[in-house]
Amino acid sequence: MCFNLGKLDRTLRAIAGIALIGYGLIAPNYIIAAVGAVPLLTAVFGFCPLYPLIKLDTGCKK
Repeated sequence: MCFNLGKLDRTLRAIAGIALIGYGLIAPNYIIAAVGAVPLLTAVFGFCPLYPLIKLDTGCKK
């Protein structure tokens, strides 16, 4: 299976997701924590559902 997120993209999304979740839990602002789950999950699965809509692919080199 070909993912549409590259290594750098996945790493940055994971860092941003963890940071948002951590801040949301410390603040306590659970909406920010829930928003942080989105980039973290896209990093884990390697797929961003918005990328095909804008025809962007940073992961799969053909």
